[in-house]
Amino acid sequence: MTFIQVIEYDTKRPAEMELLYDEFLRATEGKRTLTHEFHTHDRERTDHYVDIVEFPSYEAAMRNNDLPETQEVAARMRELCTGEPRFLNLDVMDAQTYPRG
Repeated sequence: MTFIQVIEYDTKRPAEMELLYDEFLRATEGKRTLTHEFHTHDRERTDHYVDIVEFPSYEAAMRNNDLPETQEVAARMRELCTGEPRFLNLDVMDAQTYPRG
């Protein structure tokens, strides 16, 4: 079953956050289990971001979370945030793709 993790955070240092994410991708090449990611920015709150990350399963997400590289990036991410990031762990109950129209 597909699993989605939502990471919601505020930062005044988005460029550094982007570099950190790029570093994570390089460091976890061949190890990470995420399959899809949306990095979003809130139009109403200029310092607010939401990352939506897809995994093939909860177990795969936990394997990704347990990687030393993930733990290091999470700690450094917290340093770049104003306040504590919020994590939502969501089991996908149903997913649909709709044609435009």
